[in-house]
Amino acid sequence: MPADPPIPSALELARALDDFLARHPRAVLLEEGRVLFDLATDRYSLSTAHGRCVLHLWSEERNMVRTIAAVRPAKDGLRLQVRRLGSPRPGLLSLVAERDRRAPAALDMARNAYLRTVEQALTRDGEGFTLEGWRSAMDLEHSFGPGYARGMLVRGQRCWAVAGVNAAETPSTIDGVLTTGLLWLDYCRERNAGKRVVQGLKVLAPAGRTETTRARMAWLSREAAQWELHEMDEGSGQLVRIDIEDRGNLQMRLSHAFQPEAAVDRLRPSLEALLQRLPDGMRQRAAVVAKSPDEVALALHGLEFARLRYGYAPDSFQRQTAITFGAGANQTLLDENNEAWFLDLMRRLESSRTPGGSARDPLYRMQPERWLESVLKTDLSVLDPALRSDFVYTQAPSFAGGDRGILDLLAVTRTGRLAVLELKAEEDMHLPLQALDYWIRVHALHRHAADDREPSDLERSGYFPGVALDPRPPLLYFVAPSLHVHPTMETVLRYLSPEIPWTLIALNEGWRQDCTVVFRKRA
Repeated sequence: MPADPPIPSALELARALDDFLARHPRAVLLEEGRVLFDLATDRYSLSTAHGRCVLHLWSEERNMVRTIAAVRPAKDGLRLQVRRLGSPRPGLLSLVAERDRRAPAALDMARNAYLRTVEQALTRDGEGFTLEGWRSAMDLEHSFGPGYARGMLVRGQRCWAVAGVNAAETPSTIDGVLTTGLLWLDYCRERNAGKRVVQGLKVLAPAGRTETTRARMAWLSREAAQWELHEMDEGSGQLVRIDIEDRGNLQMRLSHAFQPEAAVDRLRPSLEALLQRLPDGMRQRAAVVAKSPDEVALALHGLEFARLRYGYAPDSFQRQTAITFGAGANQTLLDENNEAWFLDLMRRLESSRTPGGSARDPLYRMQPERWLESVLKTDLSVLDPALRSDFVYTQAPSFAGGDRGILDLLAVTRTGRLAVLELKAEEDMHLPLQALDYWIRVHALHRHAADDREPSDLERSGYFPGVALDPRPPLLYFVAPSLHVHPTMETVLRYLSPEIPWTLIALNEGWRQDCTVVFRKRA
């Protein structure tokens, strides 16, 4: 009779969970098919005290603690056997890599219904135009995904390119409809050259979900094409045109600038003690990053692995320093009960998070944009000699919607002109318009200086002290490794307003060891 498999230790269970979440930073936790936590925005901690693996998850809506009894691989993720405090019966939870787990048949059904609804609406309100080639089939050669419907409205020699997305798609898919629309417009013009005049693009987006697309379309070139945005109510089948000239109120947060040196000094005793607990090789490479006046993080090539916060102790008015550790969404409180778990993670980070590490290691692959930032931030002149490296702010202003998966840097040139830098280490066809989102917000916060010479919102909030800021619109830099610049990027950039002074900078593929510029292209 074969022997029973050994029961995994608490440390082994914790490592299995942590490794999965490092590989899948946008994983979600499900209970009976219902999403409890989305690890793209929510947080978790792991404890291995007293021989038990305890998982604690929290978000703005809920808080949950479960003891992990077993972790088993499944087709789409992990199955967790858990116990709730005070309950004798075990339960089951699922960790899956992606939030959208709908079956292909369900996706196809929603997309086919959308095609019929839009076709009826455009035929009814098409002003004599005929809808041709209306479909949502995948076309990888031209970067058209199945989540987007596309076709042409034709009347004689005049026509419009049309791109739409239904309300059942994910939020990121809905926000990406304009990228697909621009590529479709360019494709239609190329296919119809000499036969028809494709005068512009009509974008159809779900009702109440057009804010991002509207803000982007306001900054497209009026010389390049005509632009229309319509909201589609799939219940009633009604189309409503949206005014893209109204740039509206942008949702963003602008916290007041603070002195990083003061934050580090406030936490220095605890910081020095924590540094002494790191392996020798890791201690030399760890960077100290001030995140707020009361919080400092330690990072290894851009990946935060520990945070020190100075605040009030629970149920007390006394101030204390709390230390958490973990990579990504993991924020485990460091105490004497989880010293082994802390040291285990530090050893894995030291061996994995190195420039010559294995690309198959999840700790090596995590947050590549943060790694790229850590390489560039100390000397932005590698990208452009005009850029200063003494004033570099990360994701300020930030988006009300949270992290977008792209790293934003705000810097300034030697002549005082603002510079927005978007860093992307992996290929992404949506990079140009996602970068535009950030540029629009920085432009809005700074334009008061151009209007009436009064201090802008950025200056009033303490950014770039002592620098006379140029009132002109910010410069926009796209930065990515040369082999990871998406082939559609230049097509999309051609349709941006000439008011946006952009530069595409391609880096060498070995930027982790030695970063150099391969080529530059400007607007």
